[in-house]
Amino acid sequence: MPMIDVYASEGTFADPHQLARDLASAVMRWEQVPDLALFRDNTAGFVHELPPTAISNVAGQSNYIRVQVLTPVGVLDREKQLGVVKELTEIVAAAAGDPSAAARTWVLITESPEGGWGIAGHANTGADIAEAARRELSGR
Repeated sequence: MPMIDVYASEGTFADPHQLARDLASAVMRWEQVPDLALFRDNTAGFVHELPPTAISNVAGQSNYIRVQVLTPVGVLDREKQLGVVKELTEIVAAAAGDPSAAARTWVLITESPEGGWGIAGHANTGADIAEAARRELSGR
């Protein structure tokens, strides 16, 4: 149930809504969770378009893209981390219409601590999320 935040200069993406959806779908697929409403409804992308003056590397360039992926702790092993970073970079570069954007895209994976994934006012543990998924799978 990841949250994905993308930060880029205004106008980088022609369709930010589709980008957010594509990123969320990709990370959900890499997490390999069942296709349940619990996961679909709580996996989302957010595209933050900033004025170019709000982004800069040391050289003063503002054409970088930052993708921050927040997942519950332990969900992405090393193979999944490599896959997520590669695919999200490809999705972002395609959405920017600029293959060279891949070289200027930073993907950061952050894990929420156990009990630090809040949904509907409750700080969930991994066991809480698994139990909610089991309930949905059983139809209760």
